[in-house]
Amino acid sequence: MSFNATLLGLIVLVLIPIFGLVSYFLGKRKTTTPIIVGIIGGFLGLVPILGLIFIAVLALKSDSPKKAV
Repeated sequence: MSFNATLLGLIVLVLIPIFGLVSYFLGKRKTTTPIIVGIIGGFLGLVPILGLIFIAVLALKSDSPKKAV
């Protein structure tokens, strides 16, 4: 089985940052640790289907309660 270098470059240069950023911004609304959620989303971007599942689960999670100011 051979790997296409263009496909590998697409995954590394495009998909990982996109999954990481989307996970981070969803994590800001849904969790108390958005940086960790963004890092996990970036790592799961190596296998795009896992990244999509992670983002879908994160999007369906209820929002965290707002802090009183």
